[in-house]
Amino acid sequence: MTQQKSNKAALYILMFNMFIAMGSIGIIIPVMPEYLKIFGAAGQVLGMLIATFALAQFVFSPIAGNLSDQYGRKNLIIFGLIVTGLAQIGFGLATDVWMLFLARFLGGLGSAFVAPPIMAFVADVTTYEERGKGMGMLGAAMSLGFMIGPGIGGFLAKVSLHFPFFTAGAAAILASILSYFLLPSTKPNTAQKIQKQDNLAKQMARSIHMPYFVMLIIMLVFSFGIANFQTTLSLFVTEKFNYTPVDIAIILVVGGAFGVVVQMFIITPLFNRFGEMKVVLVNLFIAAVAIFLILFVSGFALILVVATIFSTATTLIRPAVNTLISKLAEKEQGFAAGLNNAYMSLGNMIGPALAGLLFDWNMNSPYIFGSIILLACFFLALIWTLKKAPHLMHPDTK
Repeated sequence: MTQQKSNKAALYILMFNMFIAMGSIGIIIPVMPEYLKIFGAAGQVLGMLIATFALAQFVFSPIAGNLSDQYGRKNLIIFGLIVTGLAQIGFGLATDVWMLFLARFLGGLGSAFVAPPIMAFVADVTTYEERGKGMGMLGAAMSLGFMIGPGIGGFLAKVSLHFPFFTAGAAAILASILSYFLLPSTKPNTAQKIQKQDNLAKQMARSIHMPYFVMLIIMLVFSFGIANFQTTLSLFVTEKFNYTPVDIAIILVVGGAFGVVVQMFIITPLFNRFGEMKVVLVNLFIAAVAIFLILFVSGFALILVVATIFSTATTLIRPAVNTLISKLAEKEQGFAAGLNNAYMSLGNMIGPALAGLLFDWNMNSPYIFGSIILLACFFLALIWTLKKAPHLMHPDTK
C-alpha cells in the first residue's frame, strides 16, 4: 500500500512537471504579435521561434531518453526544469531578437530533458495493465499545458507583455524544487547501462526497425497538425474577426479544459473497451474534419465549439500513441520515450515554420493542408494496422 501511495504521489508530481514543460511551448503564442513589435519583428518570426524550440527538443530528446535509461530519471527532470525556467526568464528579459532565439533554444533543450524521462518514469511506476491510465493522466497534463499555455499567456499579458515569461520561469524553478524533495529516485536498468549510445542520426535510423515505428510517424504527423493549427489560430482569428488576446485565450482554455476532463475520466474506459489504436484512428479523422471546418464557421460560439472538438480529439490521440509505444518498447522505456519526443518535436518544428509561410501566402491554406496531412495519417495508420498489426484493433487483454 505504501509503495502504491508513493507511486501515485510521484505520478502527480510528474503531471505537474509535464504541464509546466508543455505550457512553455505555447505560452508565447497569444503574446507574440504584440511582443514582437517591441523588437520591430514581423509575424513570420513567431513560427521560427516555435520551430527553434522544437529543433532543440528534436536534437536533445533521444539523448535525454538514453541518459535516463543509464542514470535514472529524477536528476535529468530537475536539470531540465531549471534550464526551462531560466530560459523563460531570459526570454522576458531579452533586448534583441537573437536573444529571443537563444532563449527559445535553451527552453527546448530544457523541455527535452523533462518530457522523455517523465514518460519513462510513468512506465517505471505503473504496471502493464495500468500503463494506459498513467499515460492518460500524463497526457492530460501535457494537453493542459500545450493547449492552455497560450491561454495563460493571454491572460497574464494584461499585467505586462513580459509577465507571462517571468511567471512561467518561476513555475518551472518551483517544479524543480518540488521534484528534488518529492520525487523518488528510480534505479536505472543495468542492462541498458552497458549498451553503446548512438548519435542522433543513428538513433533515428534505428527507429525505422522498431516495432513502434508507425506510432512514431503518427506522433510526427499529428504533432505537425496541432502545431500548424495552434501557430496560426491567433493570427487567423485576429485578422479575420479582430479577436483580442483574451478572446484567443478563452478559446484555448475551454478546449484544453475539455481535453483534460476527457483524459482524466473517460480515456481509460475508452482504452479498455475499444483499444488504443481505435481511439487513435477515430480521433485522427475527427481532428482532420475539425481543422477543415474552422474555415467555414463564424461567430465566437461556433469557433469555440469547433476548436474544442479539435482540441479534444488531439488530446485523446497523444496518450493513446504514448501507451502503444510504451507497451511495445518493453525494457527500453527511456530510449522509446526519447524517440517519441524527438518525432513530436520534429512535427512541432516543421509545423510552425511551414504554417507561417502558408499563412503569408493564403490565410486559409494552413488549415486545408493540415486537414489533408491528418487524413493521410489516418489512412496510413489504418492500412498498417489492418495489414501488420490487426490485433491492435481490439482491446489489450494481456
